[in-house]
Amino acid sequence: MDNITLIATASLLNLLAAISPGPDFVMAVKNSLTYSRKTGIFTGIGIGLGISIHIIYCAAGIGYIISKSIIVFNVIKYIGAAYLIYIGIKAILSKKTKIEINRNDIPDDISWFQAIRIGFLTNVLNPKATLFFLGLFTFVIKPQTPIYIIFILSLIMVFTAISWFTLVALFFSQQRIQVIFLKFEKAINGFFGGLLIALGIKIALTSK
Repeated sequence: MDNITLIATASLLNLLAAISPGPDFVMAVKNSLTYSRKTGIFTGIGIGLGISIHIIYCAAGIGYIISKSIIVFNVIKYIGAAYLIYIGIKAILSKKTKIEINRNDIPDDISWFQAIRIGFLTNVLNPKATLFFLGLFTFVIKPQTPIYIIFILSLIMVFTAISWFTLVALFFSQQRIQVIFLKFEKAINGFFGGLLIALGIKIALTSK
């Protein structure tokens, strides 16, 4: 496979992985609805930074160790599952937010650092993301792939994720979407909380 084909193939696979429903998407939508457009975008940035961690350890060969060690993989899996369940329970138990649609400063919003941290941990602790990048570096990106090609791919993958989740934040933070959210906030938080808990349980029960 030539370098251009490799970049195109890996980029397409990464795009499909980014837009497919999963913990990253649920978290980005939840933060965009619950807090603000800014928080949704920073959540996407955190997800992009999480992707860079997967790329680094796979490129460094640590991914090979994870792929061969049931113990290491299970540790990552259970920590990730516990984190999603924890966030899900918090969403279900959350009190009604005080979002005023026509204001730019939302008193109940979280900081940009908290949003990045949530997105980062959601992605890094997702074993499905780990398996995706292990597969990518096993079947598409070979050990002999030049470093500069891996670097270009890394930039494309991170930029793709941030761009996609920025679009998600822009959509779900629209005023009319926010109005609907405020009207059914408790039910929507319960839905997303239940979905995150279900994803956490599914991840915990997933075999390697």
